Amino acid sequence: MGRAERVDACTRTRSKRPPASSSNSWGERIAVAVVVLSGCARILADVKTRYAPLGDPAILFAHRGAKTMERENTLAAFSRAAQLGATGLESDAWLSRDGQVVLDHDGCHRRFPRKWIRDTARADLAAHIPTLGEFYDCVGTDLPLSLDLKDPAAFTPTVSTAREFGAQQRLWICHSDLELLSQWRRAAPDVRLVNSTATRRLPHGPERRAAELSSAGVDAVNLRQGEWTAGLVVLFHRFKVLAFAWDAQHERQLASLIDMGVDAVYSDDVERMVAVAATFA
Repeated sequence: MGRAERVDACTRTRSKRPPASSSNSWGERIAVAVVVLSGCARILADVKTRYAPLGDPAILFAHRGAKTMERENTLAAFSRAAQLGATGLESDAWLSRDGQVVLDHDGCHRRFPRKWIRDTARADLAAHIPTLGEFYDCVGTDLPLSLDLKDPAAFTPTVSTAREFGAQQRLWICHSDLELLSQWRRAAPDVRLVNSTATRRLPHGPERRAAELSSAGVDAVNLRQGEWTAGLVVLFHRFKVLAFAWDAQHERQLASLIDMGVDAVYSDDVERMVAVAATFA
């Protein structure tokens, strides 16, 4: 068959096709789509989490307090977060030159010229930086507190302060070094320990790390929100290791994490985090 004949056959075939039915009009298609989506929405509204967290419900950690409303890592930010419904608070712990545990993100209390907390006495720190004792005096001890220990020397005084306030069992101490966490577990069996890491830092894979954490008595692993899958959560849960997810900022991220059964999320936006979690209550 030549080119002209093929074109003619194609033309005849198109001419034989029945005219489009009125039922396929765009208006009717849109109406059908709306009905289908509405039905899906009603179904999803009744869906609970696919997988239950080991520690039910998931802890809602306010990252550095209510930092979208108050200056981060201040008593005002922590208090505001608790008022907004956060079920956990998060900060970073450093040791001042005179041995006081203080809460600050990067350990530098002055930029120009740069002045490190470890080189500064507590009395000379910026007024907005609280000590751990001041935190407990102001906020109380009811909520779990997650502390990233940037300075390992802060471990012993941090635990001692928590014990003074009877808050050690609600203290979650986070660090990336598994060997250091193992030492801390032997030194303080009454606090919670968290391995903050990333999947790329697990040369032997997540299952090996889950077994190591379980053997060392480390309570949880903390991965960035985008690294978690439902299968990975189930894997760590199989070893009785809790799954924590940090940097969960958007509704879809928070909803996905809670749906797959993580045991804690960390977010900057407390109101958003609490609202999303409430849809699973």
